[in-house]
Amino acid sequence: MASVAKLLGERPEAIAVRCYTGDSFAYRCPAVASPPNSPAGMRGRPITFQLIESMKRAQHIDHLLGTWKFDPATLSVRMVKGKDGRDVVQMRVDMGVLQMETTGRPDGSQPEGFESYLEYLTNRDLEEDTITLTESECNEVDREFMQFYHRRICWLRLQYYRRAVMDADHTLALMDLSSKSSPDEEWTTSHEQYRPFVLFHRTQAESLAELEENGAEEAVQAINAGLEAIHHVFIDHEVEEHYESDELVVRLTELRESMRREYAVGRTLKERLEEAVENEKYELAAELRDELARREVG
Repeated sequence: MASVAKLLGERPEAIAVRCYTGDSFAYRCPAVASPPNSPAGMRGRPITFQLIESMKRAQHIDHLLGTWKFDPATLSVRMVKGKDGRDVVQMRVDMGVLQMETTGRPDGSQPEGFESYLEYLTNRDLEEDTITLTESECNEVDREFMQFYHRRICWLRLQYYRRAVMDADHTLALMDLSSKSSPDEEWTTSHEQYRPFVLFHRTQAESLAELEENGAEEAVQAINAGLEAIHHVFIDHEVEEHYESDELVVRLTELRESMRREYAVGRTLKERLEEAVENEKYELAAELRDELARREVG
């Protein structure tokens, strides 16, 4: 992967760290419940010893924090085994550690009995004519956005690119559904403003996965497809004049051209097809379409 690191110039998630604002982090501490009164049948039994033994168990994470130092200049991520042997992803954050499941919701929960809140809302959307999210439902959507953001940048850091693509697709689908069911324009905008950012991550991940699996030409084409998707977002929001100078667009363009130089990639087959159609060279375009079809089947 040395060549990939050279192409990127820095970790693929680095821009995410720079763009991300820490005020979105939210931690909730559950209330401590008092133990229930002992039932009559338990009176006189030596339960005090059990409580004392429970209190002796270490509830702090001093050793974990002490052996895994936080570095504000980098994203520290690792995959470890859970108590039952399953894989879990951990991210070191200031004053703590986030632990995420590798499948389903990162927090391992099943909202309303579904694998994710997106799946729950999708099911509701199919059953009801229209849905408008309540304040509490908006909060649940926000929670899921944040969880999948954390895991997405972890996958990029760990170079699990296909998993990063999957989590980006989940976020984009959640954006689509939440925008459709949004209670007001302001809440919609608060999420839609990050669509190019999510597409940026998805394009990075898709291109690097293609580079590993199918070669540089497919990686270049993945970047072209990502840039086109971002371009449509700028058009939809009537800010197309800012597209060429946008930082995310500039970085993806630089990555694409670096791949061309590093792997001696000229015009891709799809680029040649688009050029042939534009120049009305229909016979050549037909030949290029046939070649594309053969590649896709192969």
